[in-house]
Amino acid sequence: MNALLSVSFVLCWSSGFIGAKLGAGTADASTLLMWRFLPLAVLLVAAAAFSRSAWRGLTPRAAGRQIAVGALSQSGYLLSVYYAIQLGVSSGTTALIDGVQPLVAGALAGPLLRQYVSRRQWLGLWLGLAGVATVTVADAGAAGADVPWWAYFVPFLGMLSLVAATFLEGRSRAPVPPRVSLTIHCATSAVLFSALAAGTGAAAPPADSSFWLATAWLVVLPTFGGYGLYWLILRRSGITEVNTLMFLMAPVTAVWGALMFGEPFGPQTAAGLAVGLAAVVVVRHRGGAGRTRRWHARSGVRPAAAARPTEVRR
Repeated sequence: MNALLSVSFVLCWSSGFIGAKLGAGTADASTLLMWRFLPLAVLLVAAAAFSRSAWRGLTPRAAGRQIAVGALSQSGYLLSVYYAIQLGVSSGTTALIDGVQPLVAGALAGPLLRQYVSRRQWLGLWLGLAGVATVTVADAGAAGADVPWWAYFVPFLGMLSLVAATFLEGRSRAPVPPRVSLTIHCATSAVLFSALAAGTGAAAPPADSSFWLATAWLVVLPTFGGYGLYWLILRRSGITEVNTLMFLMAPVTAVWGALMFGEPFGPQTAAGLAVGLAAVVVVRHRGGAGRTRRWHARSGVRPAAAARPTEVRR
């Protein structure tokens, strides 16, 4: 089940960069994001009326935390991705810059969440960073001078936004059910993106059918698939493992973009893909997994924190 969830998560999350590329030529980033989330939020809020039991026990403090998480992990992150692609940064390069996220999250997991990060996991994180850097150099070189240099810092800001949301959610002592958090996050994004689009005079959608095709793609695959699976895997496996999977987004998106849009894909990109796969294997493989699972079952601590209980208590 963990392997199936991981593969589905990588494909669905990567599809978000492809969908952003599909919609970049049809409308402004704020327009695309507004119409991605506005109908979705209406449907989710309507569905919430028929599942009130899932919302019982949701305190105002928990709801406020989820609004903040949604503003960071959806609104801030996606706006940076879409804007970067609109500026001319390729989908593969945008995913590659976002691939730095696991290293940042891994470095902060210990002091902020008191989750033990083993030497093997650190090795995998650095190995993944090497794969990301390999492919980034190849893609940036192929982009040429058509893209302004500062455009590459835009997705970096989005990466930091997603890291902040991950730790804000990870520090919560009372996790909110996924469908409740998804509804709150999408409603928050719908309000923010609608206000942004209306404020810039870009609220009206274009009549082009390709715009609605890109919108449908973005609603089904990255939102329900990628975003929902992100939080599910986070709760099942911990921050280090879910963020290590983020290393795969860059090479997978690079391959996808090459096949779908003709973006450059050479030997250097293939080497980065191989290194990224090796990083995931290194991090996800644990010695003595049976002992860890038995200790986890007795203690009730998440696997990421249960790797070495003495370190967690310290």
